[in-house]
Amino acid sequence: MIKDLDIVVTPEIAYDPLVLKQFVSQHTRIKLQEINDVVVHKRSVDARSKYVKINLKISIYIKEDAPEKKAVYKAQNVSSAKEIHIIGAGPAGLFAALSLIEQGLKPVIFERGKNVSERRRDLAALTKEHIVNPDSNYCFGEGGAGTYSDGKLYTRSTKRGSVDQVLDWLMYHGADNEINVDAHPHIGTNKLPGIIENIRTTILECGGEIHFNSKVTAIKEKSGCVSAVEINGDKNFTCTQLIIATGHSARDIFELFYNNKWHIEYKPFAIGVRAEHSQALIDTIQYKCEVRYPELPAASYSLVEQVNELGVYSFCMCPGGIIAPCATAPGEIVTNGWSPSKRNNPYANSGIVVAVDEKDLIPFEKFGPLKGMKYQQMIEQKAWELGGKTQVAPAQRLVDFCDKKVSSNLPDCSYIPGITSVSLYDVLPQSISSRLNIAFQKFGEKMKGYYTNDAVLVGVESRTSSPVRIPRNSETLEHDQIKGIYPCGEGAGYAGGIVSAAIDGINIAKKIAVIK
Repeated sequence: MIKDLDIVVTPEIAYDPLVLKQFVSQHTRIKLQEINDVVVHKRSVDARSKYVKINLKISIYIKEDAPEKKAVYKAQNVSSAKEIHIIGAGPAGLFAALSLIEQGLKPVIFERGKNVSERRRDLAALTKEHIVNPDSNYCFGEGGAGTYSDGKLYTRSTKRGSVDQVLDWLMYHGADNEINVDAHPHIGTNKLPGIIENIRTTILECGGEIHFNSKVTAIKEKSGCVSAVEINGDKNFTCTQLIIATGHSARDIFELFYNNKWHIEYKPFAIGVRAEHSQALIDTIQYKCEVRYPELPAASYSLVEQVNELGVYSFCMCPGGIIAPCATAPGEIVTNGWSPSKRNNPYANSGIVVAVDEKDLIPFEKFGPLKGMKYQQMIEQKAWELGGKTQVAPAQRLVDFCDKKVSSNLPDCSYIPGITSVSLYDVLPQSISSRLNIAFQKFGEKMKGYYTNDAVLVGVESRTSSPVRIPRNSETLEHDQIKGIYPCGEGAGYAGGIVSAAIDGINIAKKIAVIK
């Protein structure tokens, strides 16, 4: 017999299987010895009241054992099947490949960067020696930007496709089953590379191909249809269907489309800073306690405020995390955040960003649909110049920023290349800095203790999403001008994270399979 139940319990009960089983027995008046298993399907933290509660959705197995649940992926040999070419080995490209295999098609992936193990050397050179490899960095390489940026799996894109399928395939390739339980699941930067390697193995063992260090330098068309893709300036591959899953930072792809006079369009995006507090402070604020209960996850936050008709909001919040250098070209500073699976670093960081005011883009109108990209580039280059022309980032204490005062010193910070005291008003456009000023003070009213000079703001957080959209037909998902090209994922403007990008890749693969 199985009994389904929604319950609210304390952390001490929620995270201890034996104590939970005893509680369930008392709560339901079912004898303890008759309960074989208690399976937790969903778990969420409710910290709104004085005492933290955990919401659980469970199944009680009475006098029978819970079935062993295994993640499923329908692998098959596609080595001799029709080839579908994919640009980019990020979440969109990899999950498109996995889906193509299930549909009986052979994926051929071109990735400009390196595999995850070789990529680590370039990340080390970026962090320690300030050397930016434009083809191998936090954004480019196997697994894309998601591989080294925490692995957050929460998404609101539930109507676009099956979130469960994405999670199931991640678990099949080594992710912990907890990602199917937690309301805001994440994998952790320390675990993601291994999962990405396992996905690569699946694709190759099924007969697919993955070509690393393979940068697309041209896409060719004939009579309005894609005909070939050029790699590294000399190798040409004939193709009739091409999935473009290059991520939000592949500026050369946007320029390629622009130079070919193929349709692209400006897409709204946001820019701001990384705000870093101590994790202990965020725990205290959110959990209303001096010390966080050991089993509770490191506390996170989500903040939003309308300031002068534009949104200011937290983005990619990383509890127990680290601020990372994410430049994709020399001469720019870009920051992002990541967390290990245990989220046990002493800092909490989050992007705090402002929707870009289109009035600020008027000087960039000459660049047409690339105006947002050029604006983004200008801010990143200014941050690099004012930071000292290395990967040392400009920074300011939070209250000093709001008081328009250059900080006389800076607190310890997780950003390994280092930070230097700079007025962020000299880095950011006035429309962004002035709104951040107001928003931080408002956030301090919402979260007592958040507005503190012990917090540091690090510039700049500029790659929140793609500043360009590659338009596509809503029915066929092909580019609206060149047949056989399928814009996909974050870089094309149709996703906003690992799961939504993966869903988009799956959806496109299924569309292609229908017309194979």
